Formats: sequence, C-alpha cells, structure tokens
Amino acid sequence: MPAAALFCLVVAISDGDSVTARCGHPGAYETVRLRVAAIDAPEHSQPYGQRARQQLARLCWRQQARIEPVDRDHYGRTVARVQCQGKDAASAQVRAGMAWVYAPRALAYPHLARLQRQARAERSGLWADAQPVPPWKYRHRQQ
Repeated sequence: MPAAALFCLVVAISDGDSVTARCGHPGAYETVRLRVAAIDAPEHSQPYGQRARQQLARLCWRQQARIEPVDRDHYGRTVARVQCQGKDAASAQVRAGMAWVYAPRALAYPHLARLQRQARAERSGLWADAQPVPPWKYRHRQQ
C-alpha cells in the first residue's frame, strides 16, 4: 500500500496511536482514520491510556501532518508513518513512554527499539509502573 506522502490536518485524536485527519483540497476533503505505524499505545481504560492520548494530541492535534501510508489494518484504518511539527509521532510516543514498540510491525523501524529501551531505563511514562501490561495482552484479557 505504500503511496506518496499526503499532507493533512489532524482533526481528532482517538488514543495514543490513532488519529483522524482531513486530507485533500478545499471542497474535496476526505476524512482518513489513521493508525501510527509500529507502535501500540495503552487502551483508554489502561493506566497511561489517557496520558498517551494527551501526549499525541499535544504533538498532532490541529497540526498539519505528513502522512506516509504503509498498510491498512483489520479495522479499515490506514497504517502510516505520521509526522507532526516535524517530529515522527511513533518515535515521540515511544520516547515519552506512552507506547510500546509493536514488534510484528516494527522491522522497518529499528530505531524504536532503542528509544523504548531508553524510556524503560529512565522509567518514563508507563515504564514507571513495575509491570506495565502491553495493550495487546490487555485486549486479549478483555475478550
């Protein structure tokens, strides 16, 4: 699915790894639901879920974003590299301890593992908890 980069306005932040953007030209806007590639942030009801959302909002809400689509997920969202204010959203979330590197999709993003190790060593964000539960395990328990 790789395509040319899009420049879009972020109009909503769903959680710490998902945004909604308005792409296109005046009169021909398209609303696109996006999942930030290679990360998985805590769910709303998990510890740090709301803080992860707020962190992503500080970076991206009402900002022009550079979107590079890389895939589509099973919810129909476009999985993309997202840059806001010149910063990579995935890197910013992992560095702040507001998301895990999602290993099955992170092979093309080797720098994220280093950022996660650093955040964990510094006990940043969710790494302040003794045993933070990754969102994929949390979702599995909720089923």
